[in-house]
Amino acid sequence: MKEEEVNRCQIQEWYPRFKSASIKTVIHELPESFIEYLLDDSGPFLLPLSISNDDALPNRIHKPEEEEDYVISEEPSDDDSEQTSPPPSFPELESQINQSIETLGGAIFPKLNWSSPKDSAWISPNGSLKCTSFSEITLLLKSSDSLVHDLCHAYDSCSDCSIRRPTRFFLALRKWYPSLHPEMEFRCFIHNRILVGISQREVTGFYPILTEQKHELEPVIKIFYTGEVSTRFESESYAFDVYVKRNGDVKLLDFNPWCEFTLPLLFTWEELESEQLSREMEFRIVESQCGVRPGLKTAVPYDYLDTSEGSGWDQFLRNADEELRRQTRSAGG
Repeated sequence: MKEEEVNRCQIQEWYPRFKSASIKTVIHELPESFIEYLLDDSGPFLLPLSISNDDALPNRIHKPEEEEDYVISEEPSDDDSEQTSPPPSFPELESQINQSIETLGGAIFPKLNWSSPKDSAWISPNGSLKCTSFSEITLLLKSSDSLVHDLCHAYDSCSDCSIRRPTRFFLALRKWYPSLHPEMEFRCFIHNRILVGISQREVTGFYPILTEQKHELEPVIKIFYTGEVSTRFESESYAFDVYVKRNGDVKLLDFNPWCEFTLPLLFTWEELESEQLSREMEFRIVESQCGVRPGLKTAVPYDYLDTSEGSGWDQFLRNADEELRRQTRSAGG
């Protein structure tokens, strides 16, 4: 994989060209001081001071009977002599982002150059990536481990790696659509400019509607790839995510490099690079409860499981793949 292939998948690179086929997005360049803040883990966890007094954390319930738990000792502690750094503040950036959120309907989900802070959704007051203010965005970004990839390791898999990180970072504010159904999001795999596989994106759940609509969804996604993506995205091999609306319209959500940090979902990388899929594309969905992959429902993000060869999850996934193949053969018979 080359640096240029990784760079093409940055949202600020592809979105302007595919804007009409994607969801509404506003992109802001981030100052280096904000990037330094995200990476700094030398002190206490501090959110920036908000010029609009927004609080990203939910209000705490005050119970008088538990008041004794909150008594603060007035005796000096050993740490009183240490100077505590004041919380950072980014007033100009906060103002710009809050204005953009308003133009997008009041709610968005955030994304850096490549990644969204999905691993920190648990800390949000609403348990999702939905944000209504700069403070909520910062809470998700600061709490995310997965964004360290964007900030420090985006080019680790490049054969011609000459830089460690991008020269500029961007924050994409993507309009929040509460009516989106996770089962209608799919990842498409392009190998040597051939569509070799389509996978259900949300693999931690079984959705019966997909088994009913699978044969209708496949041609819709193929037509979208041929008409909107194949001749306009320069890389030979890559993955892209789409959302299929109820009326059959397809929206482009993201591009991903063809490399190990892009999840192959219901495939393996060996399968995706095989001659078999180059000859005949496969569309894979979770066919039953037995095929559900580990993920948030096990309280472990799928991205962070140890799935290396020989691990317990490796064996689990191999068994799940075998069960999926067995069900596919049975359905075909």
